[in-house]
Amino acid sequence: MQHDDKKTNRLIHATSPYLLQHAHNPVDWYEWGEEALTKARKEDKPILVSIGYSSCHWCHVMEHESFENEDVAAIMNENFVSIKVDREERPDIDQIYMDAVQAMGMNGGWPLNVFITPDQKPFYGGTYFPPANWSQLLLQISKVYKERRGDVNKSADDLARKLTASDLDRFRQSDKNPEFTDQGMEAMYQSMASKFDNQWGGFDKAPKFVMPTQWLFLLRHYIKTKNQHALEMVELTLKKMAMGGLYDQVGGGFARYSVDGKWFAPHFEKMLYDNAQLLSLYAEAYQITHDNFYKRVVYETVNWLKREMTSEEGGFYSALDADSEGVEGKYYVWTKSELENITQHQPEWLADYYSLADSGNWEHGNNILFIEEWENDFLKKHQLTAQQLHTALGVAKEKLFNEREKRTKPGLDDKVLTGWNAMTIQGLLDAYSAFGDDAFLELAINNMQFLEKNLIDEKVHRSYKGKRSPTEGFLEDYAFLIQAYTSLYQSTFDEAWLTKADKWTDYVQSHFYDSKEGYFHFSGNKAEKLIAQKKEIFDNVIPSSNGVMARNLFHLGIILDNAEYQSQAHKMVAEISELIIGEPAYMSHWAILYSEMTSPMAEIVVVSPKLKTVAKELRINYLPFSLLMGTSSQSSLPLLAEKTNPDGQQATLYVCFNKTCKLPVPGVKQALKQIPKNQKP
Repeated sequence: MQHDDKKTNRLIHATSPYLLQHAHNPVDWYEWGEEALTKARKEDKPILVSIGYSSCHWCHVMEHESFENEDVAAIMNENFVSIKVDREERPDIDQIYMDAVQAMGMNGGWPLNVFITPDQKPFYGGTYFPPANWSQLLLQISKVYKERRGDVNKSADDLARKLTASDLDRFRQSDKNPEFTDQGMEAMYQSMASKFDNQWGGFDKAPKFVMPTQWLFLLRHYIKTKNQHALEMVELTLKKMAMGGLYDQVGGGFARYSVDGKWFAPHFEKMLYDNAQLLSLYAEAYQITHDNFYKRVVYETVNWLKREMTSEEGGFYSALDADSEGVEGKYYVWTKSELENITQHQPEWLADYYSLADSGNWEHGNNILFIEEWENDFLKKHQLTAQQLHTALGVAKEKLFNEREKRTKPGLDDKVLTGWNAMTIQGLLDAYSAFGDDAFLELAINNMQFLEKNLIDEKVHRSYKGKRSPTEGFLEDYAFLIQAYTSLYQSTFDEAWLTKADKWTDYVQSHFYDSKEGYFHFSGNKAEKLIAQKKEIFDNVIPSSNGVMARNLFHLGIILDNAEYQSQAHKMVAEISELIIGEPAYMSHWAILYSEMTSPMAEIVVVSPKLKTVAKELRINYLPFSLLMGTSSQSSLPLLAEKTNPDGQQATLYVCFNKTCKLPVPGVKQALKQIPKNQKP
C-alpha cells in the first residue's frame, strides 16, 4: 500500500466524511471503483462491500470493534478486497445491495455488509456483526468461496437475476385508464386513519419515524373534504413530535426517529433531509391554523440550520451524529441537579414542565427534555399565563444553550449533497410563503447560488466537501433541484429560475428516462454500469425520485403550458394508481400529486408594479392546489402574455383553471373568492 503516511489507507483521499473516518483503519480499504474491482478479478478474491454513513451509531460500533482491530483487519486483507461505501454519496450502490440482503430473507439496515463476486454479484450479507461472529464469518465465507465456488456462483447468478427485475412489472396496471377521484382520496385517508396512534400521533408502532409527506397529504385531504379528523391527526402528530425528545428543546431541529411510541427517546442524529421537509410541514400547518406553536418550531429549526448546518460559503451540511465522546445522546441530556444549578432563580415548575426525574427519566440518571402536558393544562396547574411561561422558558433555554455550547459537540458530516440542499431550499421557501420573512428567501437563494457555483456545470454533481466528488447526481438530485428552481420562480417571479427548471427537466428526459416503462432510472445513462439499474418508486422518508419528477412535470407543464409534460405526469400516476391508493403510507408523495390531479389546479397570475407586496399577501394563505405566476411588466410565459394591469391600479389578479381565466380582479381578497371552497381552508 503506497499512501501519504504509514498509518492511513486509500480512503484518506476521499471526499466523504464517512470514508475519511475509516482512513486510519488497518483494513486495506478501497473506494468503490475500477481499481478495487480489477484487483478482485486479478486475484480471484471475493469482495466485501461495507456500506454506512457518518451519523450511523452501529456503523461506529462495528468500526471500533472490528475494523480498528489489527487481527480482524489481517483476515480481511488476506482474504478479501474490502470496499467502503458512503450510502449518502452512492445511494445507487446502497439500493442494489440493500435489495439483495432483503431478498436473502434478512432485515436490511446499516452498517450493511455484503459479500460479492468480482463481477459484483452478491452471495451473502447482513448488517451489524459482533467481532467474534465477524471473524468467524470472514473465515467461513473465504473457505466456501474457495472450496464450493460453483455453489457460490449459482446463488449469486440467481440473486442477480432477481435484482434486475423491475418493481414496476409487479405494480403497474397499464391496461386500465383510472380516473383520479375523490373516492381514491377517501380510501387513502381511511387507510392512514386506521393505523393512527390517537394518543401520541404518528402511526401506531415503535420505533416512530418522521414521514413528512404523509402529513402533508392529510393536510390536502382536509382542505378538500373539511374532514376535521384529518387535520386533528396532523395536529396531534406535529405537537407531540415537537414536545418530545425527538425535538431539540434547547437548540431546535429534529432527530431522525424515536425508539419508542411517544417520541420520547430519539436516536439522536439530526439529518438535513428530515428538517428540510419538516420546515414545509410546520409552515403549512401554521398557514391553516395560525397557531404560534408551529411558527416557533420553524424559526428555531431555521436558526439551528444557520448556526450548525451552514458552511461559510452557503452550503448546507448533511448530518449531525448521535454520539459525542463516544456516547449516544451525551450532548443533549441533563441530570436534574445539573439543570437546576444552571437555571438557578428559575421558577420551580421548570423540572415539571420538562418531565425531569431525580433519578433521571432516561438512562444513567440522565433526563431527556420532554414536554408531556398540554400547555393549557400546565398553565392551569401552575396558575400561569402563556406569556409568563414563555418568557421564563426563553431565559432558561438560553442558559441551557450557553452551558451546552461548552460540551463536546456531536460529529458533523460536512459534505454537501445537491438533492438534500435543494429539499432544504423548498422547506425555506414554504416558510417564506407562510411567514413572509425575507430572511428565509435570502437563505434559499444563497444556497442555490452555492450549488450553482460548486455542484452544477454541464451536469449536476452529487456531493461536495472542499471539492466536488466525481460522482454525477442521481435522479434524486436532479428532481429536487428542478423542484427548487420551480419554487424559486413562484417565490420571486424571476423567469431565469424557470428557464433552469426546464433545462434540467430536458436533461433528465434525455439521460434518465426509460421510454419502455415510462419512468426514470435512478442513475443516468452516463453513470458507471452496476449489476442492476434501479427505478425508485416507493416513498421513504425522502420522497421517491420518480414521484418528485412526476410532480415537477405536472407543475412545469401547467406553468409553461406544456401538454406533453402534463400527460407524462398523468401517465406515471395512472399506471400505479392502485398501488398509491392501496399503500398511501409508502406512496404519500405520489398521493399528494394524486390530490392535485383531482383538484383542478388554480393558476393565479399577479400583474402589478408592487408584485412582491401583493404576492406576499396572497402567499400567506394556504392554497395547496395552486401555482403562482407574476410580472410587473412584460413576460414571455404563455399564461402571462396577454395579461395587463390597467394604469393607476395597484394590481390585477387573474385566477385561471386549465387556461381559462375568470374575470380579472384588483385585489387578493377578490381573487381568493374565485377559488373553489374545496381548495382552501
